[in-house]
Amino acid sequence: MGIVRPAAEGDIPAILELLVQVNMVHHNGRPDLFRGPTTKYDGEELRAILRDAGTPVFVYEEEGRVTGHAFCIVQQKQNDRLLTDIRTLYIDDICVDETYRGTGVGRALYRHVLAYARSIGCYNVTLNVWSCNPGALAFYEKMGLVPQKMGMEVIL
Repeated sequence: MGIVRPAAEGDIPAILELLVQVNMVHHNGRPDLFRGPTTKYDGEELRAILRDAGTPVFVYEEEGRVTGHAFCIVQQKQNDRLLTDIRTLYIDDICVDETYRGTGVGRALYRHVLAYARSIGCYNVTLNVWSCNPGALAFYEKMGLVPQKMGMEVIL
């Protein structure tokens, strides 16, 4: 059984590998939008993210190997004309190594994120999921998430 813990700089190589996996799911589903094997952050950007309390990153570690991650962003609107002053924890990216999917890693990461959000006084946890990623959509629905809003497009 593994543990969920805050990510550290030593985890960056493993996180970069996971980010390629996430990108390839999106690239395979929408090659018109997502470039082939790359990552949304480089090592230096990851170091900055890991140092920022407003962007917590958690990893699942089992037997010394990082097998999943959750990137989060603390968001809070204040004095908005339309929206209430709530604090939200936005899950920017969650990934489980493809060889560990279905083993409980994602569930452990998600439950840890929920506990963290409660501990810092968040009202809710939100995320976006691409329609070309039915596995992620099914996972999030299984975790109890429900649609909040929907993005739509027309390709010209």
